[in-house]
Formats: sequence, structure tokens, C-alpha cells
Amino acid sequence: MWVRKGWLQLLAVSILLAGSLAGCAGGGSGSGGEEGAAPEENQPVNAYKEKYEPEVTITTVWGVDPTLKFKNGETIENNVATRWAKEKFGINIKSLWSITDTNGAFATKLRLAMSSGQEMPEVVTLGTENNQLAQDLIDSGMFAEVGTLFDQYASQTWKDAMNQDPNVWNPYTRDGKRMGIPVLDFAYNHDYILWIRQDWLDKLGLSEPKTLDELEQVMDAFKNRNPDGLAPDKVIPLSIGFKTSMSTWMGDPSWVFGAYGTLPQQWNESEDGTLEYGSVHPGMKEGLKKLKSWMDSGYIPKEAALWDENKTAEPAVAGTAGIIPGPYWMSGWPLQDTVKNAPGTVWKPIPIPTGPDGTAMRHGTHYTNGVTLIHKDMKHPEAFFTYQNYLFDNFAVSKPGGEFEYGMFEGYDYELDGNGEMVPNDQIEGGYVNVVRYLLVRDGARIPDQQMQALMKLADGGTPETRLERDVAVNYGKDTPAAAQVLLTQEDISKKDMFTGPVTTTMKSKWDYLNKIENQALNEIIYGKQPLDSFDAFVKSWKGGGGDQITQEVNEWYQSVK
Repeated sequence: MWVRKGWLQLLAVSILLAGSLAGCAGGGSGSGGEEGAAPEENQPVNAYKEKYEPEVTITTVWGVDPTLKFKNGETIENNVATRWAKEKFGINIKSLWSITDTNGAFATKLRLAMSSGQEMPEVVTLGTENNQLAQDLIDSGMFAEVGTLFDQYASQTWKDAMNQDPNVWNPYTRDGKRMGIPVLDFAYNHDYILWIRQDWLDKLGLSEPKTLDELEQVMDAFKNRNPDGLAPDKVIPLSIGFKTSMSTWMGDPSWVFGAYGTLPQQWNESEDGTLEYGSVHPGMKEGLKKLKSWMDSGYIPKEAALWDENKTAEPAVAGTAGIIPGPYWMSGWPLQDTVKNAPGTVWKPIPIPTGPDGTAMRHGTHYTNGVTLIHKDMKHPEAFFTYQNYLFDNFAVSKPGGEFEYGMFEGYDYELDGNGEMVPNDQIEGGYVNVVRYLLVRDGARIPDQQMQALMKLADGGTPETRLERDVAVNYGKDTPAAAQVLLTQEDISKKDMFTGPVTTTMKSKWDYLNKIENQALNEIIYGKQPLDSFDAFVKSWKGGGGDQITQEVNEWYQSVK
């Protein structure tokens, strides 16, 4: 029986917050006054409207994902979403510039614009990969305090969504002022489980591993008694990579350390209630010892230090990997393609194995994946809320018969067959387009608990009725609801990075150096270039090189928000 206790608590909190906030002043329909009415004191002259006549302009800039597709001759500057904003709201979205975002090109160009006095965008959304840039933009003084704007103009749906975790504001708060609007993400979206080749287990007569010791036995059998007849040197029993991070979203090795009581490269709460950096916890030493033994045995890829998240998926899709850590939605992408290369493949989601004393931990998902900043000189800041409120009220919460009942734009992110049923994304004429990435805020609008609610409904045999439920049912892979259930059986082992504040003073000058010596030390131990005891020397260097001071600063922040 899988555990719902914590999830139900989250839903209960959401309902209570919704009720308590129901009487609060919010945005939505005309919250800023009617056109032509005399503005109240301290209220912007350009009052909130459902549609602007004459049109208003919002300027922005774009870092375009190189994998983002366009169709019908469109560009990021001129497309179905920009036309929709113009026709629906009288909002003209003007692009100051765009750039294909490879190797940090977007951040580089935006920094250059900031430092050289170029025109800055009125609205800009930055993903978590550009968190440092977001902090620098906030500290530049160019962008507005947005908390009062949010309180005045945001719709009740949006406010209720934000209040599922009020801590989402922490990274963008300065002296009590909210300087950036968090971009909400789905709860548990990047929590991971293990995906294992069930067909290999069946052929070998093995059960799913529940402990690290049992996992080792399975990996050894996958490699040395491979049921598909693959030679040992052609099999990767466990596909992981740590080029990007020891704590990431696919091919993640951090749960190995979690079996020994820590999670690397994040701040965890210790027994005394203070925060400690996971990579210098004593449990790291046992995790490194385990990973080195797996490297020596050929259970993990020799190139793991060079592999990013997407690279770890390649052997899994090729049919040569037996296990890969990743999110519950991986059965839809990329694992559904394995059968093309290895017919008869059956991937099964299983819980994270426990360590010697029964401990298990995994990296948890924050409810945000970025931030939206509003320039202090923006002429019509309320227009952004007209745009985003509509998405929260009609896209995040899709209504039967509503504009977004099936998706954002027909022929782009959804298509209906002759019977009025959604076709899978890969069957959309002219190709599927992830059109929410055309919007001012990445992914459009998300309410944290909604996706898991949809998954649990489908897992219990419910009929898909909302846009999100239909999307999950049609496009996320048949095993996704069951995988979400597996994830929630270990809800209590999900540990979020507890430091969500702005970059500390010492971090600004020392963090890059500390990351460098950390990555070098961990990699050299795993690859056998340094003995296990060299970890102790690394910890000493880390603490003396600024780590102790950063820890003090992190805990000063933590005490201020607890």
C-alpha cells in the first residue's frame, strides 16, 4: 500500500489557505479600477484591465532553448502566442532581442546589456539555471519590488497556488521586500525513483532490489549473466553521470550518499536544527567508497564524470543499461523508445534502495523553476498580471468547454481526431510544439499540487476530464501514474535543499573555488586517483577556504526565516 499521508496534508493545507484567502483583495477582474476612474493614492495610473485599448507594450528578451521547435514560419518574436496576447488582451509583446541559449549565451548577453547601459526588458523570466544572474539583476537596482504589485493585481487562483509554499519567495526577498515573482513548478516533478529492466529481472529469476546489497547482486547479474546475451563490456548496469552535479534530475547518484545519511551539493538540516552542507558530511565518505567499488566492478559507466543528464539516458534507450535513476514521468520520455532498439523491454519503477541501517534519502523538488522580474520603469506593470492571471485562471485550471480544454493552441501542443479525442503529441500534423515556451513565463502557469492530483486520479482508475489529466493520460506513458504511486511510497525520504535564500556575501567570492575543489576531490576518489582518506583533507580545505564562513551566513539566514 503506497503512502498518501503527506500528500493529503499538502492538499489539506492548500484547501485551508484557499478558504482563508477567499476574502482577501486580489487581482483578476478589474482589481485595479475601471478605465477612466480616478486612481487611488499610490495606485498606478494605468489601472488593471481585461483588455487594453489602445494597446500596451511589454518588452522582453528571450533565451531560446535550442531544442524548441517552430512551425508555420514563426519565430520567438512573432508566433501564435504573441498574436494571442495581442488579440486577447491588447498586449503587444516586443522582443528587444533573442539568442539561442547554448553554453550560457543568454546569461552572457543579458549581463552585457546590463553592464553596458543597453535597454533592459520590462519583464524577463529566468530559469533556476540562471539563479546567480537573477540575483545580480535584483541587486542591480533596475528591477521593481513586486510583492505589492502581486498583492494588488494577482488573481486569487494564482495567490492560492503561491501559498502552497510561502517559502518560494525566499530567494528573491531583500530586507523583507519581494523583488521577483517565483515561477511555480509541479510538486515532485524532479524527485526520482529507480527505473529497472523488469524483463531482465524476470529472465534471471531475480526480485527487485530493496537494499544496496541486493542492488549490487542485481547489477552483477545484469553485467555478467546478461539475459539478452550482451557481453559484460557492453552492459551498463546502472547509468549515472555527474558532469553537471552529484545531485540532479536524471542519472542522479546522490541517493547512494543518501543511504549513508547525507545528500551532496545541497544544504540539509542536521540533528541540532542547523543547516549543514551535505558534501562535507561524514556519510559522504561511505558513499564515495561505494561508488568507487561500483566503478571498479564496471557497474557504473567509466565516463560518468563526463556524462550529463541526457547522456545517461542514451544507454537506457539503446537497451544496454539495466537501471537508471530518474523522475516518475520517464516512461513517457525517454524510456518509451527503448523498445525500438531492444524489443520486449519492460521498464518498471521501483523505490530507492536503503543503506546498511535502513536509511534512504533523495533530492527533493522545490515548487519553483525560476523567477520573473519586472523593471522598475515599466509603464504598465499591471498588464503583466492581466496576462498571467488569465493563464492561472483558465490554463492552470482548465474548464470543460473552456479555451484551454485540451491544450494551449490547437495544431501546436494538441490536436483532436475525428471523434474529438486528443491524439498523442507525436501524431500532431506538422509536429508537436512545446508552445508554453513561447509565453512570457516558462511553462505558462502551474499549480504545484495539480499534476500529482491528476496522476492519483488516473492511478485509481478515474476518467481524465481536465486538460492536465488528458495530457498525462495520452502523452506521459502508461506507467506514469503507477510510477507516481511508487514515488509517494517514499514521500518521507524526499529532502529539499533547505537553503533558498539569496547568495551570501562569502558565496559571491568563494563558492566557485569551493565547487572546484569539491568536484575534483570527489571525482579523484571515485576514480581511484586519490585514497578514500583524502576526503578528510578536502573537508578541511573546504572549511578553511570559506566553507565555515558560508555555513555561518547560511544559518543566519535560516534562523531569520524559520
